[in-house]
Amino acid sequence: MRAPLAWLREYCDPPLDVRAIASRLTMTGTKVEAIHHHGVGAVEPFVVGRVLEVAPHPDADRLKVCKVDLGPASPAPATIVCGAPNVASGQTVAVARPGAVMPDGSTLGQARLRGVTSEGMILSESELQLSASQDGILVLDDLELDAEFAPGTQLADVLAIATDVLELEITPNRPDCLGVYGVARELHAATGAPLSAPPWEGDPGSPGQPQGAEVRVECPDLCRRFTARVLENVAIAESPPWLKARLMAAGQRPINNVVDVTNYAMLLTGQPLHAFDLDRVAGGRLVVRRAREGERVQTLDGQVRTLDAETVVIDDAEGPTSIAGLMGGARSEVGPDTTRVLLEVATWSGPNIHRASWRLGLRSEASARFEKGLQPEQCMHAQSVASRLMVDVCGALLKPGTIDVAWRPEPPRELHLRAERVKAILGVPVAMERQAEILAALGFGAAPVEDGLLVKVPPLRRDDVTREIDLIEEVSRIDGIERLPATLPARRGAAGRLTREQRLRRAAEDALVGRGLYEIVGWSFADPGLLDRLLLGEDDEMRRVVRLENPMSEAHSIMRPTLLGSLLDAAAHNVSRNGPDVAIFESGTVYRAAVAAADSAGAEEHHALGALMSGALSPRSWRGEPAQADFFAAKAVLAALLEKLRVPWSVEPAAFPFLHPGQSAAVLAAGERVGFLGELHPLVAGAWDLPSTAALAIDLDRVVAASPEALDFHPFPAVPSLRQDLAVSLPEAIPAAAVLERAREAAGSVLEDVEVFDVYSGEQLGAGNRSLALALSFRSGERTLTDEDVAPVRERIVAALRELGGELRG
Repeated sequence: MRAPLAWLREYCDPPLDVRAIASRLTMTGTKVEAIHHHGVGAVEPFVVGRVLEVAPHPDADRLKVCKVDLGPASPAPATIVCGAPNVASGQTVAVARPGAVMPDGSTLGQARLRGVTSEGMILSESELQLSASQDGILVLDDLELDAEFAPGTQLADVLAIATDVLELEITPNRPDCLGVYGVARELHAATGAPLSAPPWEGDPGSPGQPQGAEVRVECPDLCRRFTARVLENVAIAESPPWLKARLMAAGQRPINNVVDVTNYAMLLTGQPLHAFDLDRVAGGRLVVRRAREGERVQTLDGQVRTLDAETVVIDDAEGPTSIAGLMGGARSEVGPDTTRVLLEVATWSGPNIHRASWRLGLRSEASARFEKGLQPEQCMHAQSVASRLMVDVCGALLKPGTIDVAWRPEPPRELHLRAERVKAILGVPVAMERQAEILAALGFGAAPVEDGLLVKVPPLRRDDVTREIDLIEEVSRIDGIERLPATLPARRGAAGRLTREQRLRRAAEDALVGRGLYEIVGWSFADPGLLDRLLLGEDDEMRRVVRLENPMSEAHSIMRPTLLGSLLDAAAHNVSRNGPDVAIFESGTVYRAAVAAADSAGAEEHHALGALMSGALSPRSWRGEPAQADFFAAKAVLAALLEKLRVPWSVEPAAFPFLHPGQSAAVLAAGERVGFLGELHPLVAGAWDLPSTAALAIDLDRVVAASPEALDFHPFPAVPSLRQDLAVSLPEAIPAAAVLERAREAAGSVLEDVEVFDVYSGEQLGAGNRSLALALSFRSGERTLTDEDVAPVRERIVAALRELGGELRG
């Protein structure tokens, strides 16, 4: 919602600048999203002028050279070149002098137009942002102003040519703040500045049944109140500049005086209105009812809309004439020949309006207010304001009587606000006099009782304030939540700390950060097309997806079955923006549909950890091209992660549809399969336009469960280790991991470590064979070992490797 500050100050004018006002409103719960400036810059260069003489331009048929009196500050008339067709001698006009800052931010200077120097600009309404009209210059003589203004008068004294505008974020529970006066009431409570009387006081209307119009409501559950008044002798014309300027500043486009009055009243009171051309209402009778299935109506925007049985329509003797709460119909629209108006103000069911708006794809300023739940009492607020303006602005005659049907008045709600409860909730006492002052400023009635206040809730807050705690919130937000002391709740014997699972998760994430990976956070929702892009088969367990009943969009209609999708999306985003080298990880929940149909939860979920590397593994330099992300780079990251958690692990060859055949493996932790590791399948990498890419993902819940509860401490060795190398020729089909595992089993505890430090393939080894060079590290906790000590162990290792088909080399 946009609230022009000049309009707001008419009802509450604290001695604060616009930023202080915005800060105070925000701190009391009425959030100011932004501050805009509407209209011109500094107002001083904008003055009233009088055209003394108009002559044709010597070198341009469409331009005229005007002599303009700008008052005592300009002894000689100013020469201004003007292209407007309606400029004439004797007119009083709006003039911008050199140095003026226009609404678009440009600065006006002296200009030479076809050889004639122009010392300013005669302005139109659009150039002042008073309206969108570009039909020539603004002639002040044509306006119904309260007084005549001499040349040189500041234009700001005549017209509202500049104001700051507060852009407010009104929460759904505060529809009372969807009007300027409601915001003024908040400003009054927040600052203590006086609040003017409500603009709806002094209603010019009268009760009773007006002649020439009748209304019947057939669905009072969806229409809580319907009011209407008849106005005759209406003269359709443009609105006065003050009204157009106010609407423009609030974000509304002026149309004609009748429509502008309804929009003005809505912006002031928060209650939408609608004006019917009474002569175009067939039979002079309106019926509020549920639409018939498939019924159609043409709305003011020219669209023909098909309705269902839950949409409310207003019809006359010829059928539907408008969609209640959303938009009027073209058949009863106010037009240039309108002379009689039926002014309708009604209260509609918020949920029903929201449903109809969503179904028809039709949102308006009215629907945005109705769907938040307006109160029936607001109808007469808007009727009063609009009726007075119709008489003043449109020259209308207000006929006696007001239609008022379908309303059942409710008694005010009374709540007991206890002083001790306020202190217990806020942690500090608030004087009862201050509580009563705050509530009175917000429109509540507050009378002292024995232990607190008896509070009457105003009708406009009926749906928002229903309990004592709601009153405490009102007191705290106005008295100053920012001034409450920062304290922790009293909890005996409690200390904040992470659970074991949380600590291990963080340790795993820290291990990846230490390897140079950056964390990302992806959506928990995914596109169903992800399953096909990952080449998943129909029987793949990742196909057991959890589908959302009411997704934000089709692209977010399932819960993600894997972290791989969001990792790939993030990598592709970076690569497409000239960031070809990516190393990222994500820690989060993944979801699968429950296997058992009887499972009431309907879904299985676990915490997963995934990582992805694409492109180069290190920065490029003059030393040559860096290594690219591959299977072994991902395996090194996996090793850092699992060894940080002290989990015994291994990998075994396995096929995954989204990984490259022969470059993929299953991850085992404590002997249990917990994830995958490998390079992406070329088709999958191509689907995301990625270069060489490796990825891994593990079930972190199961890995954490396999992590030991406590760590055993072993003293640092007091004796050195003995290293020996061993080269063995083996069939290529034998994994290196199997070779290392067999060596450890054969050697026993004296073998401290074994690793592969070289791989060789050549013709002398024979087809299908390769040579692995092993570094064996032996150590005893009691003494320094010699070659003779480890010779038997070495022989056992060689014998074990021969069982795998290996032959000792060298």
